Amino acid sequence: MDRTTQAAQQQIAAMGVQIFEVGLFKPSAADEGRAVMIPRTWDGTTLMRSIPWLRLQNAEGRNIYVRPKGEHDLSLVDDLSADAVRRMKSSGYAPAAIVETSPGNFQAWLKHPHQLSRELSTLAARKLAEEFGGDRGAADWRHFGRLAGFTNRKQKYMNEGGLFPFVRMIEASGTSYPEGERFVSALSAEREIEVRSRENRRREPPIPRRQAIKGIDDFRSNPQYGGDATREDLAFAIYALSHGSTTDNVAATLRSRDLSHKGDEKRQNQYVDRTISKALTRVESKCLG
Repeated sequence: MDRTTQAAQQQIAAMGVQIFEVGLFKPSAADEGRAVMIPRTWDGTTLMRSIPWLRLQNAEGRNIYVRPKGEHDLSLVDDLSADAVRRMKSSGYAPAAIVETSPGNFQAWLKHPHQLSRELSTLAARKLAEEFGGDRGAADWRHFGRLAGFTNRKQKYMNEGGLFPFVRMIEASGTSYPEGERFVSALSAEREIEVRSRENRRREPPIPRRQAIKGIDDFRSNPQYGGDATREDLAFAIYALSHGSTTDNVAATLRSRDLSHKGDEKRQNQYVDRTISKALTRVESKCLG
């Protein structure tokens, strides 16, 4: 058995999935008028029989990815350091499969004690990525991981001789991690609280939106007052006082227009006081009756 077949077989067995989705990705294919991603859905046997074709596609520049189809019992944690992998093992989160995607960079597939829903699976992936320093952008329920045995065709990994590094199978125990039951139970409880909280918020009556308070310009531009500034001032004063504004604020607003036609400063003040007095009388009359 060649190394590519052996590595792929070990990873497929360790993941323990019935049906796989395989993705053959080549960003530059669009420039060639070809599909950037070639998807395939295979069981494990068909996948292994397709190794020669996958090897050919890989040699032509396509990266080979794999993930479970549908809901499953795995979480992928991407972009891990060697220290992070060691920490996972020592803290009870030993992966079912560990793949070195490029020198010193790892992906880990953790096997949960049972199949998770999509929502819970995404939550698990995010928690694991946060805990062990993985890529949160790759943390969801159906993210692709690399298939071992093929080359990583990212240009930044090509060496001086034009060769790309192989994606290596490091470990393939296929076993669930020891902390699985506790971790999933805690996640389920957190998810239940979140769902209940969301449901409670949905049932709460909406908070009425406060209506914006009108300014004096709203009255000055209102055609119903026929351009009569005295009527506009009084209407504004009645409105503002009935909406909680103070007499000082109303007075300052009334003085925002030129009142020189009312006479000297004393007469202008008398006009403002008279307008506010009338407005207060109108507001009190409404409140009483």
